[in-house]
Amino acid sequence: MKKLRQAFAIFVLFIASQCFAQSSADAEVKLSSFQYVKNLNFIYDYLLQNYVDEIDPKVLYEGALKGMLDSIGDPYTVYLDTDSMRDMNDTTSGNFGGVGLSISKPAEDTPEKPAYVEVESPIEDSPGAKAGIQSGDQIVAIEGEPTPSMTMNDVLLKLRGVVGTPVTITILRGKNMKFDVTLVRALIEVPTVKYGMIEGTSIGYAKLIQFTPDTAIRLQDAIDSFKSNGFTSMIIDLRDNPGGLITSVVDVADKFIDEGPIVSTKSRIAFENRQYVASSYSTTVKNIPIVVLINRGSASASEILSGALKDYHLAYLVGERTYGKGSVQQIKYLNRTFTEGFKLTMARYYTPSDTNIDKIGIPPDLEVQNLKKFSEEEEKKYVEMLNSKVITNLVESKPGMKESDIAESAREISAEYGFDERLIRRLIRIQVQKSQPTPLYDLDWDVQLNEAIKIVQSPDYSKLVKNTKTLKQLQEEAELNSKDSDKKQED
Repeated sequence: MKKLRQAFAIFVLFIASQCFAQSSADAEVKLSSFQYVKNLNFIYDYLLQNYVDEIDPKVLYEGALKGMLDSIGDPYTVYLDTDSMRDMNDTTSGNFGGVGLSISKPAEDTPEKPAYVEVESPIEDSPGAKAGIQSGDQIVAIEGEPTPSMTMNDVLLKLRGVVGTPVTITILRGKNMKFDVTLVRALIEVPTVKYGMIEGTSIGYAKLIQFTPDTAIRLQDAIDSFKSNGFTSMIIDLRDNPGGLITSVVDVADKFIDEGPIVSTKSRIAFENRQYVASSYSTTVKNIPIVVLINRGSASASEILSGALKDYHLAYLVGERTYGKGSVQQIKYLNRTFTEGFKLTMARYYTPSDTNIDKIGIPPDLEVQNLKKFSEEEEKKYVEMLNSKVITNLVESKPGMKESDIAESAREISAEYGFDERLIRRLIRIQVQKSQPTPLYDLDWDVQLNEAIKIVQSPDYSKLVKNTKTLKQLQEEAELNSKDSDKKQED
């Protein structure tokens, strides 16, 4: 207890020292900050000595840190206890046990907007991906326990566990589609790049799954393979890519951009203001049509790459608006064993046209959705179909289904429930491939990829990409339209 009190006092002094280190702050603010720190220390000691029941000092200590960081309202600025640090280290080291979902959770929970866990993206080949969980799905309960009252650490502890054990989560998709999914925990290996030629074409297809230290190397392997196969165009798939290392995405972008800034970071702290610039020596792909596939699961480093290629008119973007994470975080450790710390937003990043997309996202040049939005009646039918287990039971009763079997069964189920056969084929295929590696692409289902293929093969590609607008131009237009709209309302 004495050691924890000392640790808390040291942390308090650390904060106080940071307050006094701000030379630009006036004396009154400094004195107020110092008084706040004194009050924190007083309450901590008073509770330990006077509360009706004996309190574990660790509970107060961690509660104070969590509350302080959560009060900022930034979902990426959080306290990292021992379990969180271990989970983070496991993830960045390349493999960990769990269900394979990149998730986020808002700090504020209100009746109008409950703090459900949001799926940013499923990790390729993971239990989550194989179960058909999508970007934008919300996890409203884990093993029947509602998620709004959970901390992010609680969520991670419940989702992770012994490899081979099941965990049931309740998914909310759209406004009304709520259903349970049971996932069997697996050793999650964080992949980086999958690639190959689109069959019957000269198009190289590279799916960038996450930006790790190996991504640029693996992408160069892909490019070398494409060149040996005589590729004439390229599709870069960033859908459901949650991001990763900024240095990794810079190295990837440098393969396409000859010169100029790739991304800039801006902060009120001088040493966080940086500009990453392209080098012509690193460029390995020039003068070919490129389409980048994006969706709401494309975040952070994915948005840096798609934003840079868009601003330089080097690629045409197809799909859906991206997630909108334009901030940069750092980990600060609170001890020498690196078992405790906190993550905080230190800067925001800007694309080559000097645009920040935080909470806005990047719009595609051509919006294409793989699945049209359901009506309220269709949502009810969809949940009914999933809860009936008709597809799961079908696949279990017919092991080794071929495409012809899938098509025939899809016709029957489609006739019963009224859904597009293409969607039913997709759902059946997901069940069939649960025990197999995820195929590189699915042209039967993937409308966005089919559209990308048309565009890179179009004789009008150069005109299309030349006429696209930079992110700066798009944001300036949006601001102007907003002002015009406000003015009309006033009139």
